[in-house]
Amino acid sequence: FFDIRLHWICWKYSMCSAKLQFLGQLTRTDPQTHPVVIIGQVKNLAKIKFNDVKMKLEPRVTEEVYLTALASLHPSPTDTCSLYLNLATLAALPVKCSRHNAPSRAHAITKIVRSTTVGTDESIVIVCERSDVFASACAVARAFPMFTRKTSNNPSHVSNITASVEFLLVPGADSQTADDLKCLESVCAGVRLAARIVDAPCNEMNEVKSVGDTLGVKSTIIRGDELRVRGFGGIYGVGKAASVPPALAVLSHTPEGATQTVAWVGKGIVYDTGGLSIKAKTAMPGMKRDCGGAAGVLGAFYTVVRQGFSQNLHAVFCLAENAVGPESTRPDDIHLLYSGRTVEINNTDAEGRLVLSDGVAYAQKDLKANIILDMATLTGAQGISTGKYHGAVLTNSEEWEEASVMASRVSGDLLFPIPYCPELHFSEFASAVADMKNSVADRNNAQSSCAGLFIGSHLGFDFQGSWIHIDMAYPAYIHNP
Repeated sequence: FFDIRLHWICWKYSMCSAKLQFLGQLTRTDPQTHPVVIIGQVKNLAKIKFNDVKMKLEPRVTEEVYLTALASLHPSPTDTCSLYLNLATLAALPVKCSRHNAPSRAHAITKIVRSTTVGTDESIVIVCERSDVFASACAVARAFPMFTRKTSNNPSHVSNITASVEFLLVPGADSQTADDLKCLESVCAGVRLAARIVDAPCNEMNEVKSVGDTLGVKSTIIRGDELRVRGFGGIYGVGKAASVPPALAVLSHTPEGATQTVAWVGKGIVYDTGGLSIKAKTAMPGMKRDCGGAAGVLGAFYTVVRQGFSQNLHAVFCLAENAVGPESTRPDDIHLLYSGRTVEINNTDAEGRLVLSDGVAYAQKDLKANIILDMATLTGAQGISTGKYHGAVLTNSEEWEEASVMASRVSGDLLFPIPYCPELHFSEFASAVADMKNSVADRNNAQSSCAGLFIGSHLGFDFQGSWIHIDMAYPAYIHNP
């Protein structure tokens, strides 16, 4: 499947981190040979007894030592206390949590796990409410990246270790089921897949194996000059100068009985030089992660299909390298996109919106999707608008805006709304010679909203379905070590 050199879909290659296994109850281990970290909010740690955790601590830690350590925890915002050398640790999550944060304190969990991992078989015990289990599991997964090219003999780089993630729910919470644990395994595989993709350098993106074949779903690919012939002027124009041709790749899950068609469209710029509007030497490093939107879509698609999603679901990957060469798009060029609308190029470094516009138009016209979500590392302005922890969500649907924000708190991948107001913002793209330009006239006027509206305009602002745009330029970096 996909015999193009876009290795980031190759999720089985180079798994260089620990295996994660999720358990619904604690298992007996000795910290001397099997290190353990126990993590929770102080209020939750106080609800459990030493007898609940002693199977992870004895014979090295006594009840007196444990209770003394618990009493000494004063998180500001977090705190840790060694119970036995550096092999048994008690860690407290932040006490405060605002209404725009995840109640699980997921970001703090990731940091604690990273700082306490010792590179051998170990246990991570999460003490929490049942409602925080999902986000907590995702947070642990983020602490174990799957890609490395380090040649050190440091044990932390050994790939055959196992990290057991064990949940101890506070008294009164329902116990976990086998289906719950299967869901956690699926979502964490998706999280780590996405992280591996954005960590891998572009020069290793040269082998592909099939996620589609693994899941047993249909695959479609439109590549190279075929994009130009079929009218995908956005993807073709961005990627035509690269040695590896650009592509539109689609994975389609179409179960019997489906009543809705959903499309997830991901920006897959495998490297972004900026094109002829080239980035500065300090701005270009890290641009291997400009495929973060597509990476997230692939990880999510893998997860939900594996979990038996009941509706039609298409994952659309807009794949290109924004390279510099004789065939590069020039500022002042005009491209005809798949929507039928023309775009005057005034900034070749505003390329993500071009490829995504082709992607969403294909989702509407060819896939007949009535719910279309696109996700991208789209604008540096996103970090100014919503910060480095919250992605920005822009949508024509108040219902989907609320649902997206709620889902972000449940998962720990935070979102915050930005203004959807095309009548005030879309005029920033006015062009004298084409339907629109691709970069705004005033960069101080809701730049992230404008960039998203450019994509939405290729569906049409009268689109009767639901359109959700997620700009996660900064979160794509903050979740990586």
